[in-house]
Amino acid sequence: MNAVSKDIYMYALGIIVIFSLISVVILMIFHAVPTENKDMLNIVLGALVMMASAVVNYFFGSSKGSADKTQLMHKDILSAENVAN
Repeated sequence: MNAVSKDIYMYALGIIVIFSLISVVILMIFHAVPTENKDMLNIVLGALVMMASAVVNYFFGSSKGSADKTQLMHKDILSAENVAN
């Protein structure tokens, strides 16, 4: 798997998680939740909030900076190899 396809899957998964969280919240606002399903909905909502938090932390936190730095280092190494040849 090359870097481009890995990035596409990463972005797609992030979008799916964020839209899932937004969808669940909108459904909770406009539809009454049966009392027997409230616990399950709270578990699902908590999991979605956690996943959305991980997505935001990756794309806007230190993981993004670390990934960018690694990519720059890789470009520098390739440049140095091309100059040496």
